[in-house]
Amino acid sequence: SKAVVYPIFSSPPTSKKRTQAALDEAAPPFGSSPPAKTSHTSQKNKKAKDLCKSSRDQMIIDAGQKHFGAIVCKSCGMIYTAASPEDEAQHMQHHERFLEGLRYVGWKKERVVAEFWDGKVVLILPDDPKYAVKKAEDVREIVDNELGFKQVSLSCPAKTKIYLFVANEKMIVGCLVAESIKQAFRVLCEPGSVPGSPGQDTLQPQRAWRCSTEPEPAICGVSRVWVFGPRRRKGIARRMVDVVRSTFMYGCYLSTEEIAFSDPTPDGKLFATKYCRTPSFLVYNFIYTN
Repeated sequence: SKAVVYPIFSSPPTSKKRTQAALDEAAPPFGSSPPAKTSHTSQKNKKAKDLCKSSRDQMIIDAGQKHFGAIVCKSCGMIYTAASPEDEAQHMQHHERFLEGLRYVGWKKERVVAEFWDGKVVLILPDDPKYAVKKAEDVREIVDNELGFKQVSLSCPAKTKIYLFVANEKMIVGCLVAESIKQAFRVLCEPGSVPGSPGQDTLQPQRAWRCSTEPEPAICGVSRVWVFGPRRRKGIARRMVDVVRSTFMYGCYLSTEEIAFSDPTPDGKLFATKYCRTPSFLVYNFIYTN
């Protein structure tokens, strides 16, 4: 039987238009330019076509596939080429390791501090069992890689509390690291902005911003706030900060003037501005001892 050859792998047939154009070039009509000039023009056109063809060499066949070129994984954040088997294999390995680090098996004496319709918040303290502390450290490592932070030790690990938002399908989709602080510094509004209007300050989140040099008293420092990519825009970060304010100190509900955020990223700055309802929220640097 004859082998089936698809059209994309065979040379395309010569179109009638190209054949007619070739005949017209070979036999110019009466009254046209002399043959020498026609030949010179034809050589120029041929060189231009060859140069254009060489610059448009297609290394990958576009046969209408859904995934083509560079792709960013929405779950693990890795950038890879869909048409490259090596890139796809590396992405699969990284993706599996990423999801494995976020799987939550649970333990008997887990400390559940809040429950919601889509999950629960588990608090891990420094004196908890080693397997709980190890899981918290693994998640914090993933969070640091996602946020672009260096792996540095906290200023006071004995006073650090890690909150994990565990979804109903036994997967960690949120993480918040909080620690005790004594002072923080207030973010200064940009020149020309109206205090108390967060919308104006969020128009340009990438620009540089300043904070005051005069310290203000603070109790809780939010070192990390992270939410799993596909679960963002669902109020998980806001709910975790609410839980921190109600559980960080026993019998006390902290106000937004008593919490501070550590070196927020542009997205973190937008979140803190909306949460505190002011662009002049408190910040601190968790590397230095307060």
